[in-house]
Formats: sequence, C-alpha cells, structure tokens
Amino acid sequence: MINSFKDLEGKINSCTACQLHESATHKVIMKGGENPKVLFIGEAPGKNEDASGIPFCGRAGKILDDMIEDMDIQQNDWAVINTVKCRPPDNRRPRKGELAACRAFFERQIEMLDPDVIILLGNTAEEAFLGNRQLQWGECREIDGKNVVKFYHPAALIYTKSRQSEQQEFIEKNSALW
Repeated sequence: MINSFKDLEGKINSCTACQLHESATHKVIMKGGENPKVLFIGEAPGKNEDASGIPFCGRAGKILDDMIEDMDIQQNDWAVINTVKCRPPDNRRPRKGELAACRAFFERQIEMLDPDVIILLGNTAEEAFLGNRQLQWGECREIDGKNVVKFYHPAALIYTKSRQSEQQEFIEKNSALW
C-alpha cells in the first residue's frame, strides 16, 4: 500500500506499465496542495509538462491559473493531476489501455488528496473518473460523497474562445462549492 506522496511519486516514476513511459522526459504527477478543497483533473501532460514535470505549465496552464484566481481559491486549497502521468505522442488523447495502466495511481491520488470538490477538465477526465457515466457541462453531482463538476479543458478554451463565457458561467453557478 502506498501511504505517502513520496512513495506514490516513486512508484509513478518507476512505472513501465504502458508504452508511454518510453518517450517520457518526466512523469507529471501533480501540483498544488496536498490537502486541497478542490481537485482539478486534466487529460494528459503536453509538451511543456513533459519537459518540466509540472502539470498545466504551458498556455493551458495560464488559463487554468487565471480560472483558479477567478474562483478565489487559495494556493493550498487546490491541486491538479492528470488521468495519465506520461505524455502521449503528438498530444493525442490517452488510449483506454493507457488510462487503465495509470488507473491505480490516479485513484490513489484522489484518495490521498481527499478533496471536497472534483472538477473534471474535459471528456477524458470524465471518462477516467466516471467510466460510462456522464455529466452535463457545468452541472454538479454528488458522487461518492464528493461534489463533481465537469468544466471545459483549458486547452479547449484556447481553440474555442466562444466557450470562455460559458466556462465563466459554470464558475459562477458553482461558486458556493469552494
């Protein structure tokens, strides 16, 4: 059993369960507080994340940082993880086998972080967390004692600017959660 964040990081860094580890520069584990009220779950590391080992450190990360600031969440009250810990080639969506290979790490992170609110950033995070169940965009549902909401992934907001105002509505609508 993995009992500390250091143990979990060591297990993730030594993982070879799928082919993604072969091209990874760094495994991307998490950023933020270890006892967050809000946990953001993204899809997978991108090029900048793979280079630095830090999730959401590129353009999408700037959007997420701005979103967290708009939400007025204090620094230790949030954390960010991804469904997989290694970058898929060409930033493609993680495959089912890759999601399955990281599943135990993903679930253990959520269990150890024990947030009150989980914000799923996009469809891949929703699939990894909920399986075949689905949420409506911006709608909160209680699942296993946690408030779970699906927001647009910050990268989607780069390419579809029309969703930015809708995302702002999701934030305002759910602000009482955090």
